[in-house]
Amino acid sequence: MAIPTPTDTRGRHLRDLRISVTDRCNLRCGYCMPAEVFGPDYKFLPKADILSYEEITRLARAFAALGVTKLRITGGEPLLRRDLPQLIAQLRAVQGIEDIALTTNGLLLPAMARDLKAAGLNRVTISLDSLDDATFGRMNGKGVGVAPILKAVEAAQQTGFAPVKLNMVVQRGVNDHEIEAMALRWRGTGVVVRFIEFMDVGTTNGWRMDDVLPAREIMARINARWPLQSADPNYPGEVASRWRYADGAGEIGVISSVTNTFCGDCTRARLSARGELFTCLFAAKGHDLRALVRNGGSDESLAKAIAAIWRARDDRYSELRAANASPVPKAEMSYLGG
Repeated sequence: MAIPTPTDTRGRHLRDLRISVTDRCNLRCGYCMPAEVFGPDYKFLPKADILSYEEITRLARAFAALGVTKLRITGGEPLLRRDLPQLIAQLRAVQGIEDIALTTNGLLLPAMARDLKAAGLNRVTISLDSLDDATFGRMNGKGVGVAPILKAVEAAQQTGFAPVKLNMVVQRGVNDHEIEAMALRWRGTGVVVRFIEFMDVGTTNGWRMDDVLPAREIMARINARWPLQSADPNYPGEVASRWRYADGAGEIGVISSVTNTFCGDCTRARLSARGELFTCLFAAKGHDLRALVRNGGSDESLAKAIAAIWRARDDRYSELRAANASPVPKAEMSYLGG
């Protein structure tokens, strides 16, 4: 199957695919899946609507044929999906895939880390928004304390995932007072903390610009305690700006998609659990690939359909937001994958 690697209308290549394997989660973080919206009566996707592992793998092959080399497994909470190591093993066998990562809240990771590693998972990113039990419990909507997440980090390190990354979504007046504490806790441990500006993903998280602590302020506060030096990206289009501690105690990352947009070199596509291709984290609608898979389309027809969608891509939501454009409806992050 020889299909040229597609570029979109802004010259951006397709290199990374984020695959949501479930729309369910065992936490209710307010910036992603607020409990008042995703309550006991919320209707999640029925099993028949969700892509099987074989369908996901087939689509991954089509994406790989177009130049995708990196996969990230997301949700919802991906570790809720039964037998996830089986999917990792299938994806590891796809020709052209060089790197497979997982984003998780960590609660189920200690029991699964070794199987995931053995199946071929390369990297793990764990969410941890606070080191204070009360603050973290409020933010995750379930009252879960910090200890289980610390156990997940330990399990990931002991299993050999390196570096382990931690995502801290920073909200002004909620957990921004813990920026320095978070940096201090993980300095010298090999863990890379990534400080993320609170984003207007979806339409239910109550986002306001006033709640965003700009990346420049995050950096200034850390740099005042521990001088930082800029580091080169690990690869083109990396979402986090890298900064090393001048004293050699490791590095941090800052994701500034609100105040310093990076639409210009975005190489990421997203596949929802239901098989819809989203070409932007802030998109309102996806493109149905599940129907192509289930209606007997060939591998070549799948790749051609994906290539056509990517070539028509013109997404630059963060740039438009920065230009004070009117807000638009968006799919929820828990649905399309973070």
